[in-house]
Amino acid sequence: MQNFHRLAILALPAALTLSACATTRGAPLPDGSDVALGQKAYVDGPIVQPVEVLEDSRCPMNARCVWAGRVRVKMVWVRGNGEKQPFEATLGEPVQLADGKFTLESVRPEKRTDRAIKPADYRFSLRFAGGL
Repeated sequence: MQNFHRLAILALPAALTLSACATTRGAPLPDGSDVALGQKAYVDGPIVQPVEVLEDSRCPMNARCVWAGRVRVKMVWVRGNGEKQPFEATLGEPVQLADGKFTLESVRPEKRTDRAIKPADYRFSLRFAGGL
């Protein structure tokens, strides 16, 4: 019986640590300054989540291009009732969302000719300018 109590005492901190991870994993980030694919973030009010890079045709930083290219990202707006509304954001182009404008402000890392960007490496800066 004494061994059972020792085991229970040792297992309790591990269980608490795992439960803490489980509850914070789905929590939105406090702002939209450094958001990865699949992460939810509060963006000046709305909660949004980048889901997929649809296009990344940016000119690589170590190349010369005729066209600067663009980035398009499939996003989800998580409404107050839990409903998810998909929309598309293009780098630098405001899009109407609720009572304001949502903007995909920047995409990191820079594109290069000598290496591909893995989906897990993308980071986005997002902004929302609400209505009056």
